[in-house]
Parts: sequence; structure tokens; C-alpha cells
Amino acid sequence: MDTPQNTALTRALTELPGPLPARGVIHIAIRHTDRFTVVGNDLAQHPTLSTTAVGFAVRIQSLPQGTEIGIKALAARFREGEKLIAAALRELEAHGYLQRARTHLPNGRIVTRTVFCNQPTALLRPRVAAALPQLPPAVRRTPAPAQARVQAPAPEPEPAPPPEPPAPQATAPEPTTQPAPLPVRLAPPVPPPTAPKPPRPPLPQPRELTPELTRLSTALLSDLRNHAPQFTLSEAHVQKLVPGVAAWLERDARPDTIRHALTTAAPQPVKHPYQFVKYRLTTLIPPPLPDPHNLTAPPTRPRITVTPFQTCDGCERAFRAPTPGNCRDCRNAHELTQAAAA
Repeated sequence: MDTPQNTALTRALTELPGPLPARGVIHIAIRHTDRFTVVGNDLAQHPTLSTTAVGFAVRIQSLPQGTEIGIKALAARFREGEKLIAAALRELEAHGYLQRARTHLPNGRIVTRTVFCNQPTALLRPRVAAALPQLPPAVRRTPAPAQARVQAPAPEPEPAPPPEPPAPQATAPEPTTQPAPLPVRLAPPVPPPTAPKPPRPPLPQPRELTPELTRLSTALLSDLRNHAPQFTLSEAHVQKLVPGVAAWLERDARPDTIRHALTTAAPQPVKHPYQFVKYRLTTLIPPPLPDPHNLTAPPTRPRITVTPFQTCDGCERAFRAPTPGNCRDCRNAHELTQAAAA
């Protein structure tokens, strides 16, 4: 059986005006009349946003006002997992399309309010009320009170006093009163999409870069390619990374430990081995060894000797004494008996 062909699409291609391109995509644009969302090219062709983030931005933009767009709500609506959705939302938030803020309600609850803007760069430009439709000059004037608009007949001139000037006659029709435009509520400022990143921490430096430390560090960095070929460093990069390895060796880190920390769980492939090794030397450096005096155990408290219980040989009562014998009462009675006998 032959593959079914879409004859409607083929017929639409023949109705396109002008010559068709020899390669690339051919657009058949049919105007929407209902259920459509306008998406700008600044979002659809964003140079740094991932395709997943652009897709979720279009999905969020097409949802009605007030729809929940939390991570769990989107995961229940779409097939993507929560981790992918969270990464896409963070990406949109970093570029200014999404803003999440915690708001206190009058009843004391705390909710997360999510705001989506389809053109975050437009918020950075000055926005004034002139963006509203301009009205004619006659309409923009503040309307006069009703009693002032009533035309009074011109008074007759009197002979005794000087005549009052007649009221001016309106030659143009009275303009229709328009309601005053509502005040424009400016959106909260959004940080620019390309906010400056914090500076990276510098490469650790040893207290003293001795020739022995330089020799060991150079040998360790040059030997990395024998254990992991993707860590082939140039001679200039090795010389720049020597102080970082020397700082590790100065803190009594073994060469095998340094090699394991630099090459374990590395991405495949390592596109920039110099930057990767520099990052791990900076962020994974161990702390200096503590002073041996700080490792001594604290002095122990003297042990308290507890006098054991003994059983009296005379009355069988229990009493505390270091050795067996009689209790105090039996000893006193025995002393009284001996005194009486004497």
C-alpha cells in the first residue's frame, strides 16, 4: 500500500503566490479567528532560552488569567517531569519573563503570586501615559460646569451706565464630554535579562611557592592526560595552574587525592579542561590541617569514689563503709557494753 498523502496541504501549496523556495521551510499561514495566542519573535527565536523554556512560556501565555502555574500544577497538566519544569521556570525567571513573589493575604496566609510578561525588555523602556489613545485637543480640555455652558441672552445696553459687553457667542458646537482616562499603573521593575554575574573566586595561592612544590605541581598536572585523556593541558595552562596545586600540596594533600578530585565525575566531553581544573582547584580545596595542640583531648573530670554498701554483722542493716563490719548503732552498743563490764 502507498503512503497516504495530504492532498489538502498539496492543494494549498499550489495556491501560494509567487515562486516557492528551493529549500527550507515553506509557510502556509491561515489567519486565526478564535482560540489563538500572539507570540512574539523575541520569545520564539530567543537566542539563549532553551526549547523547553520557550515551550512552557508559550503554554503559560496561552492559559487564562488566574490559572495555577506552579511546578506541581504544570506537572499534572503536561507530560514533563517536575525537575524539567522547575529548570524551565528558573530559566524564564532569570530572563525576566517570569516573576514569583510571596504575598501576605489579609487572613494571614502566605501565597506565591506568579506574574508572566511576554516582553520583559519593554518594561525597561520609559512608559508614560502617552501610550494611551490620544484625544483631540477640544476633548482633552476639562469640561466646564453645566451652569457655565448655558448661553445667556445678550443684555440690552443702558444709556446711563456704560454698556456691558455682550456674552461671547459660541460658534463651534459644544464637544461631547469624555470620561477622564484611568491612571496608568506601571508594572514593577524587572531586572535586565543580562544581569552581571558575581566575580569568580581567585585560584588559591600557597604561602611560599618553593621549587619543590613547583616541580611536584607541574608533574601532577602534566600527568593528568595519562589518567584521563580529556584533561590534556597546554604548557601555558599548566604554568597558570601550578600555584593552585601547590596550595593543595602545602595543605598535606596527597597527589592521588588531588588527581582523584580533579578527574572524578567529570562531564563527557570536557570542552574546556583548563577552566574545569581551575574551578575544582578553587572550590574543592581542603582546609589547612589543624594545630596538633587543638587536637588534644580536653582534661577529664576526676572520678568521684562512691562508698559501697555493707551489711551489718549484728543487725543485718545496710550501711555505707569501705570495709565490712558493724553499723554505727551496733558499734555504739558494743562500746557501751564494754564500758559497763569494765
